[in-house]
Amino acid sequence: MKKILSLLVLVAVFASCEDDASFNNPSVQGKKDNVLWRASSSTATITGGVMTINAYTPFETLTLITASTAPGTYTLGVNNSNKASYSFEADGITSIYSTGTGIGDGQIKIEASPEGTVTGTFYFNAPSTIADPIGAPSVNYQEGHFYRVPIQAAQ
Repeated sequence: MKKILSLLVLVAVFASCEDDASFNNPSVQGKKDNVLWRASSSTATITGGVMTINAYTPFETLTLITASTAPGTYTLGVNNSNKASYSFEADGITSIYSTGTGIGDGQIKIEASPEGTVTGTFYFNAPSTIADPIGAPSVNYQEGHFYRVPIQAAQ
C-alpha cells in the first residue's frame, strides 16, 4: 500500500509540472527611476542612415535615436543627432522628457545583431521639456537593454 501511495504522489508531482516557457524576444527594458520598465511592443526604423527605436506600453513611449546604424557607442546630451526621449500620456496628463544639445546625458550602445534586428544597451537622464503636471523634473533610465528589435522599412 505504501508503494502505491508513493507512486501516486510521484505521478501527481510530475503531472503538475508545466513546461510554460516565456520568451522576451524582441524586448526593450530598463530601470526607469529605479523601477523595472518593460515595453509591451517595440520597433526600429532607419531613415537616411538615422536609426530610431520606439518602445511602447499603453501610456508610455521610449524613443532612442542614433546618427548611424553601425555598432558603437553614441553619447547623449552632446547634439540632437543622438537622442533619447520618454513620454507619458493618460487622462489628459502629458509628460515629455528628452536629451539634446547640452541637455541631459547618457549613451546608447549598439551591438552586433542578426540581420534585420538591432541589439544594444542604453542609459540616460532627461529633463522635462514641458511644464510637467506631475512635478517630476527629470526621468532616469539605467541598465537599459534592447534585444533583437525588428528593423522595419521607413514609411
